[in-house]
This record gives sequence, structure tokens and C-alpha cells, in this order.
Amino acid sequence: MAKRIVMISDTHGKHHDIQLPTGDILLHAGDVSRSGKKTQIQDFLLWFSKQDFTHKIFIAGNHDFFFEKASLEEIKSIIPENVIYLNDSGIEIEGIKIWGSPIQPWFYDWAFNRQRGEDIQKHWDLIPKDTQVLITHGPPLGILDRTIHGQEVGCENLTNTIQQLKKLKIHLFGHIHEGYGMKQQSNITFVNASVLDVSYQLGHEILTFDFN
Repeated sequence: MAKRIVMISDTHGKHHDIQLPTGDILLHAGDVSRSGKKTQIQDFLLWFSKQDFTHKIFIAGNHDFFFEKASLEEIKSIIPENVIYLNDSGIEIEGIKIWGSPIQPWFYDWAFNRQRGEDIQKHWDLIPKDTQVLITHGPPLGILDRTIHGQEVGCENLTNTIQQLKKLKIHLFGHIHEGYGMKQQSNITFVNASVLDVSYQLGHEILTFDFN
């Protein structure tokens, strides 16, 4: 039986204003907060935990400083029991192998930045080769990563790594709000699920995928 995956990203504290479609698995690709304060994260987690999905999984984004600065013990202490947080880690849900990472190429002085090349490749090398659903905060180079100024700002190292993931069905990300959309390429569905537009206003439809 197909599992409906509902995908969101870059809610930036406006999660209470979102109307989610029904589904089985809810994925969030980071930037759950505006400035990464613990109180903002806790508000999101309370909302996220109450959503009517069998499984709820999220990663952090470059705005979510709490997850980069806090200890693992403090992070674990605020994650609800029915919510899964991934940070260069994975989980298998009803036979679906999911991996999540908040890392993206250096972008001003935000959270989870890494220099392009060897520095960021260390994180992509952790992705298991049998991953079926990949969640990263930033996009791969050349796929739904074009800024309002016309620049493609995704990660080339990530693009190259994805080519080695022969079982990958979905790559979910956000970060570049104006790159919102879905694109099918090489049997992979790429999804930029940014909920907010480039002006940080709600304006994008929630995207779904039926995983068979």
C-alpha cells in the first residue's frame, strides 16, 4: 500500500498558519524557526507533535541555531516522543529508508554551514547507498536552486553524491524559497518544499508524494 508523504520546509515560525493535507508521513526539511531561539523551537515542536500523521520527521536548517549550539542531551530533552529528529542520521519507517542532514554550503554566517569541497563532502559520504528518501536543508546544484538573482547556489558535491544513490526516490529540501517546486530527473523526484516565498510570506502549496 502506498504511503502518502507530506513535505514542508522553511516555515520560519509560521507553522500555525499552515493547513496540511492528510497523509501518513510528515517531513520537514529545516528552518522551523526564524532565529533559532529555544522558545521558537519548542513552539514548533509542540505544533509538529500534534499533527495527525503516523510518523513525523524533521531536520534543522540554517536559521535553527539551537540545534547547532545545544548539547545532544538538551536537544533530546525537548524532542517529543512521537517526533523524529535527524542530523546526519537515518531511520527506517515501514520499510522506507530515510536519511536527513541540515548541512549546506557556506551562506553568510548561519548555522550548519560548511565550505564547498572536502569539508562538506564528509557529510555527504555518511549517506547510506541504499537511502530511498533523502532530506537535506539545501538543494543540489542546478535543481530548484535558482535565486531571485538568477544564480544557481546548490551544492555540487551533493549532486555528485546523489548520482551514487541508486535506490533514491525522493530528495526533499528547501532553503532557496524561490526555488519551490517539484522536478523529476533520473527516476528521482526532487522537491523544494519551501512553504514561504522569497518575501517570507505564505504562498506555496503543500507538496505530497505517494511512495509505493
